[in-house]
Amino acid sequence: MKRSVGGSKGRRRAGNLVARTTETLRERIFACEPGTLIGSLNDLARSLDVGIVTLQQVARVLEHEGLLEVRRGPGGGYYGIRPDEAALERALDAYMRMNPASFEEALDMTSLLFTELVTAAAGCTDETLRARLGVLAERASMCRTMAEFGEFEIEFQEQLFQMVRRPLFEMLTRVTLHYSSSRPTPPIHSAVEGIEVWQEGRRRIIAAILANDPALARFEANRCNRAVVLAHLRIRRSDLQPD
Repeated sequence: MKRSVGGSKGRRRAGNLVARTTETLRERIFACEPGTLIGSLNDLARSLDVGIVTLQQVARVLEHEGLLEVRRGPGGGYYGIRPDEAALERALDAYMRMNPASFEEALDMTSLLFTELVTAAAGCTDETLRARLGVLAERASMCRTMAEFGEFEIEFQEQLFQMVRRPLFEMLTRVTLHYSSSRPTPPIHSAVEGIEVWQEGRRRIIAAILANDPALARFEANRCNRAVVLAHLRIRRSDLQPD
């Protein structure tokens, strides 16, 4: 049975129309404040010069993206909204699981992001945030268990996020850390040989940040990352050695 060429072209044209209209409406939504009424079904169909069915398809796509809310009844219509951070993080995490990255790739990513955050934090001049970081540095010397290390690292990352307003970096760091911690591989910090090494590395990094020295902060972050990677590779090599 021959496939209808005209039917295939028709479906492609319809798909292209939905894609183009979705992009147009998406731009309209981002051009308005969240919660703005974009229009009714009929008004939008006319302004976008598409049919009702096409617009309904577009609406479903944007609803799934968390950019559109359809309200019915009095005062109803299509309202532009924004997806929350948790939804965006879930989407990125889902992408990483659909395209699985190795633990080594996740480790490389977290190392690069951490280095950039530390370097940028060295430019922070907010005395309140700097004082909090100083207190955190003192706590590093008091960590004794893996649970305490984990709590410290979470607070340290959060402090860096407050000192450096880089939303994309923050999201990528959060998602990559969550992804790498869910892999069946020893956590990054347990790979560092010795509590003192980890503590001293964190103290040097924080001291460089508080000195407002980006070059030194980058150097110390790279040195700390290198120690983690080398320790991880040594563990991997030992695991691969025949008994």
